[in-house]
Parts: sequence; structure tokens; C-alpha cells
Amino acid sequence: MIPRWSRTLGNLYRHSKSSIQRDLYVLPCRKISRIPAVEMPVASDASVKSEVDLNKMFRSKPCSLALPPESPMRIEEPTYEGLRHFLLKMMLFYSKQSKCIRQANVIYRRVVSQADKPAIYDVFRLEKTFRTNFSMLVVHMWLCLRRLKAEGKEGVELGQYVYEIYNHDLETRVSKAGVNLLLSKWMRELEKVFYGNIVAFNTAMLPEAKHDDLQNAIWKNVFAEDGSSKLDATALPAVLAFTRYIRRECICLSLTDKEAMFSGNFMFTPLDNPKP
Repeated sequence: MIPRWSRTLGNLYRHSKSSIQRDLYVLPCRKISRIPAVEMPVASDASVKSEVDLNKMFRSKPCSLALPPESPMRIEEPTYEGLRHFLLKMMLFYSKQSKCIRQANVIYRRVVSQADKPAIYDVFRLEKTFRTNFSMLVVHMWLCLRRLKAEGKEGVELGQYVYEIYNHDLETRVSKAGVNLLLSKWMRELEKVFYGNIVAFNTAMLPEAKHDDLQNAIWKNVFAEDGSSKLDATALPAVLAFTRYIRRECICLSLTDKEAMFSGNFMFTPLDNPKP
């Protein structure tokens, strides 16, 4: 059975000759902005915004994002012996599905860790609102799903578990933002945004894409509050830096081995202490 997120993308790509890709990734901005504002954590050192030279950032050579064996950030599969192992086996703890769910949870924790850190908003000079936080979640979900898909059917199946966890978390976030009535309607709208963004980013990464396609997609989906296609000159340094960040993370993830990706033992480039 083809996972839902993969099947939906396939249907969208069949309409590549129409305007669906262009329309999808700009439609949601006004609707998302109507979700009540939520108090978000503020960086302890707001001066990061003025200290960072965006023009020099994310130009270093890409490298694997896999965590080293001695890293305290690694999360290993639990090992049990004797009666406990037997009981857990009887409870299907070691089944393929259970293992995939545990792996997907760790992978999604990596996504949330990067998308929720105040540093990423300070570096790229964004106000942390529900809309920008959702945009960051989508971007980093896309990065992970894109990398997992490169591993074939096994990666696509694991990506489906990650997507389901993301959906559950997103529903909780929308509820906390004050949307209790018509929640299912909001979730459907956000699902359209998710798929529209992924199509836009994937299209911008194709070999035949124009050099500024990814930059334009990032502006419309992450920076522009109203989905405007006209790039604000004052935001250009941040948009260009974010574009380099995305391209670099794509390469870094491609250099990250399968075991690290599937186990979730990787970490996006830290932005707490920005370096070139």
C-alpha cells in the first residue's frame, strides 16, 4: 500500500503542466495568519540578530549530520534480556511496525528541535509566530522526507510514520493556538499547505529549475506574510541565507548514512552559535 503523503505528491506532480504548483504554495498565508498568536519562547540573547553577518553564513563545505558514537545526543534502541525480553517480544515490541514508530518519533524530535529553537528565528530575522513556526516545521519535515525517500520503499514507509506523528503534533499545536471549533477544517487547510510547500520545494530543486526558484519558494512560504511574490529588499539577505541553509542541509543529509537517518541519530546544523 502506497503511503498517503507519497501518493498525494504523485497526484500533484501529474498536474505539473497546470498552475497547481504555483497556486498551492501561496494560498494559505492569509488563512494561517488568522490563527490567534501564541506566546513563543524568546531567545535569551536577542543581539544574535545584529551580530550575524548573513552574507557569510552557510558557505562552508557540507558534511554528514550523523551524530558521533560518543555523542550524548544519540538515542539508542533499548536492549533487554531474559524475561523482560520475552514479554516485550510477546507484546510485539520488536515488530517492524513498533521499531518504525520508535524511529519515526526520534526523527520527528530532531525536526521539532530545530524548528522550535529561538535561534533559527533570530538568525533569519523572523518573528516567532504560529505561521513562521509552522513554516519551519514544514521545511524540516520536507528535508527529512526527501532524504528518507532516497532510500526507496523502506524510507518512504518510515516517512509515513514520521508524517503521522507530525500530523498528531500539529493538531495539538493548532488547539493550543486557540482553534477548538472547526479544527478538522483547519487541519485540512494546513494539509494543503504542507503538500503545496513540498511540491514547490521539490520543483525548485529539480536540475532544470531556475537558480532563483528555491529562493522565491522560500520567500513565499516562509518570509512573506501574505504570500506575495514580490520579494522585500530588506528581507533579501535573510532569504538568501535561508536558501543557502536549505541547499546545504540537503547535501549534508545526502552525506548522512542510512543507519543514522533511520535511527534518528543525526542533528541539523546548530544555529545557537552561528558559523559560516
